[in-house]
Formats: sequence, structure tokens, C-alpha cells
Amino acid sequence: MLQTFSTVVVTGGSSGIGKSFIEHAAKLHPSLVFINLSRRIPDIKLPELKLCHVPCDLGDRRQTERVCGELETLLNRERPVGRIMLINNSGYGTYGPFPEPNLERQLEMLDVNMRAPVQLTAHLLPRLREQGGAVINLASTAAFQPTAGMATYGATKAFLLHWSLALGEELRGSGVQVLAVCPGPTSTEFFRTAGLTYTVTPGFIGQTPQEVVEASFRALAAGKALVVSGWKNKVLAAISSKVPKALAARVAAKVIARYRGAAGRARS
Repeated sequence: MLQTFSTVVVTGGSSGIGKSFIEHAAKLHPSLVFINLSRRIPDIKLPELKLCHVPCDLGDRRQTERVCGELETLLNRERPVGRIMLINNSGYGTYGPFPEPNLERQLEMLDVNMRAPVQLTAHLLPRLREQGGAVINLASTAAFQPTAGMATYGATKAFLLHWSLALGEELRGSGVQVLAVCPGPTSTEFFRTAGLTYTVTPGFIGQTPQEVVEASFRALAAGKALVVSGWKNKVLAAISSKVPKALAARVAAKVIARYRGAAGRARS
């Protein structure tokens, strides 16, 4: 499947799942050209890696506008022949009652988790239609129920999930595939960014970034519109989808509170 692509544009490729996307795809298809949009340059030790890093903070709307212009210039200069893949991977969450840690952080989350994927997809869509391509949006299992204790984060991922599925239907038959990826807890920097000083990934549902990436590429190759990575996460997502929303919110609040407490105990 990857052999049909020439270029991969990824946000947040400096660490975690985004970095694993670059590493895994480069090993499978060494001639791919990667354009990474993030604050830091990825530290990837692959001698044949073709990587262009565009420094940016997608929480800053002016920087996102600038990046769209630079991205267009890069693509016009390289003139890639073949399909283009856009991986909207950047995102973060916060733990605690709204609006902790502060309102500015909450509003920035809206820009990173929702506005940036919409803006980048809209900007690249004419080229994707022309050359063929795919959009992979990193949502979360948090998208399947209200997440009290992470209220804004869960809502942004619910938006990304539903927007991806609707966009995929609109683009059916256009040569542009849209895939929503919903990982569960993954061993990345997410926990520290969210305000926890200790990473807690439940063993029974926790995954590595590599596992999430492999599930994503398999789903894309199979032409799927949605993948929940890990069979245990699939079961939990299915149950969450069937439970009345008010009850799901109450259960999620208790789970997240216990989860945060486990991080505190582990830290001490």
C-alpha cells in the first residue's frame, strides 16, 4: 500500500505515535519523502531518511497559517509524483476539572486537536484530489464517551472522529481515503504533557506507538474508515458506544479519577 505514496505530511512527528509513523513508513518504503510539522526535529537514526522539518506550534493560529504557505512551497518545489498522505497526529490533553490548568491551555487544545487538522486537510485537499491520497486523523477511544476529568480533550477527539467519518463519506470515490484512528492509552509523552509527572499505561489495554502505527497502516490498506487499535480497546469502545451518554460520563469520571490517582501513587 505504501508503495503508491510519494510523500507523507505528518504533524507532531518529533515523538510518540507521530515519530513511529515516520520510522515505520521509512523502513517499509525508503524512497518516501516526509514533511514533519512540529516544534522539534525528530531524532530518527535512519541513514536513508528523506525528512524535511518545518518548525511550528499548531496551537498558534498565525503559525498554522504560515505553515500552510510553506507546505505549499515545498510541495511545488519537490513536485511529488504519486499519492500524498496527511497524518494529523498532533494533539494533547489535560487532567483535572475544567478549566484547569487554565483557560488559555483549554483554548489552545481546541486549536491543536481540531482547528489544525481541519485547516491542513482543507489546504491539501485540492492536491489530494488531483494526485490521490489519504488523510489519517488520530482520534482516541476517549471519543466514544464523555470524559469528565478530561472534558475538553474527549470532546475534541469526538469531533475528530465524527468529522473524519463524515469527510470520508463526502470523499468516497474521489481517490482520497480518510481513516480515523482511535488508540487507547499509549506509552508516549501524552501523560507528562497532560500534567502528570509519571506515565501510567494500563497493562491490559496499553499499547506502544509501534502497535498503533501498524494497526493504522493495516486499516488503511484494507480501505477501512475507522480503526480502534487493540482488540481490548475495541471491546471497551463498543461497550461505551452502547451505554447511555449520561451513564457513560459518570463511569468515565470514576475511571479517570482512579487513573489519575494511580499516577499519583506511582509518583510517590
